[in-house]
Amino acid sequence: MSKPLDYENLNENVKKCQYAVRGELYLRASELQKEGKKIIFTNVGNPHALGQKPLTFPRQVIALCQAPFLLDDPNVGLIFPADAIARAKQFLAMTSGGLGAYSDSRGIPGVRKEVAEFIERRDGYPSDPELIFLTDGASKGVMQILNSVIRGPSDGILVPVPQYPLYSASIQLLGGSLVPYFLEETANWGLDINDLRQSVAQARFKGITVRAMVIINPGNPTGQCLSVANLKQIIQFCHQENLVLLGDEVYQQNIYQDERPFISARKVLLDMGPPISKELQLVSFHTVSKGYWGECGQRGGYFEMTNIPPKAVEEIYKVASISLSPNVPGQIFMGLMVNPPKPGDISYDQYVRESKGILESLRRRAHMMTDGFNSCRNVVCNFTEGAMYSFPQIRLPPRAIEAANKLGKAPDVLYCLRLLEATGISTVPGSGFGQKEGFLGLQKCYGSSNNAQLLEKSDMHPSKFLKSPSNIGFWICGAGGGGGGGDGGI
Repeated sequence: MSKPLDYENLNENVKKCQYAVRGELYLRASELQKEGKKIIFTNVGNPHALGQKPLTFPRQVIALCQAPFLLDDPNVGLIFPADAIARAKQFLAMTSGGLGAYSDSRGIPGVRKEVAEFIERRDGYPSDPELIFLTDGASKGVMQILNSVIRGPSDGILVPVPQYPLYSASIQLLGGSLVPYFLEETANWGLDINDLRQSVAQARFKGITVRAMVIINPGNPTGQCLSVANLKQIIQFCHQENLVLLGDEVYQQNIYQDERPFISARKVLLDMGPPISKELQLVSFHTVSKGYWGECGQRGGYFEMTNIPPKAVEEIYKVASISLSPNVPGQIFMGLMVNPPKPGDISYDQYVRESKGILESLRRRAHMMTDGFNSCRNVVCNFTEGAMYSFPQIRLPPRAIEAANKLGKAPDVLYCLRLLEATGISTVPGSGFGQKEGFLGLQKCYGSSNNAQLLEKSDMHPSKFLKSPSNIGFWICGAGGGGGGGDGGI
């Protein structure tokens, strides 16, 4: 007898949902690892898994918060610096019973206040803690907002392509429709407003109501940074089309050039002044998983709402309350990220030294990966301006495509599988990120981070193993951690 949780009886949206960074290649890599093969997991930006050392100060504070009895030890000052002790006491006083107690469903009020002060310092405009929700990583926040926006299959979300598969997977799971807008590689992964308008028009022709637009800045997996002019165009477009703008800004600390620094969508919006600054709805996301922190496993994130009416905020709060509380240690990490040691604090010099070392290492690796790819025959790669990823184009011969077709596999999937078997590098087919018709692709994750150094040590630099004759375009994207203050960390 057929049972409710048999495959054929599952929710169709669950079965249709695809999340490429943990798909077939990842599963095969896990099997090979169990068989004893050394695998370099580059399928997702996971810095500490690739050797990045955690920053000392936040781990000291969280250790004291997790084990508050240490604060009663008369010798605690011999092990922990005074500023870490003070911050631990401050955070514990904000909770209703330590890290083991639920917090408000929006997060600890004191931490939300720290986030608001960080946003004000960054943008130059006050931020309201009541419009900030702490979440279990940015991904959970994205899903919360998409869940509020998507009412059914006729609701569409504009998403950049190539895109991080969180969006395609979440939109499918929630029963909405993804409306792609394509980034142009030859324009450094820029976007054309005319193409945006065409995407909206095509969606409306199909009966889809476009309700939101996603931007990823800096880009994942494409690594570009949006200029002020780009952001103004996007904001004006969303205002004209009555779209809520969803700003995925989790890589805002990962900038590897000086010509195009990170500027938040919120700052550009408020700089533009009324009426648009009072009317456009914006939700911005951030996390402790990226930047020079790389604390992916801690699951700390937030979203901030701009121009969202109070009744809608109440409904979003209601839904957040179903989960009772974001994880409290993750909230503490977020508080520490947005309010780190200041000049004059005991831990300041060490904190700056560690964080600067990681960012400088990431910057070097961005150049290393771009130069390495561009030194290969039939490989072209734009410079990684930000985030943690390089996204080269690789050309393969027709026979490779024919071989894949005979095996019943997409060419990019087969290429990734063969690469995994030959080198131990776990990658993601670029088709999982979406692309224009006529292109096949793959993501190979080792971009501007520890992966680059690891590949060099493993004699797997791009110039050594990427040898592909011409014809079909393929994408490879690099991801990974930081260097724990150096280019090694492994």
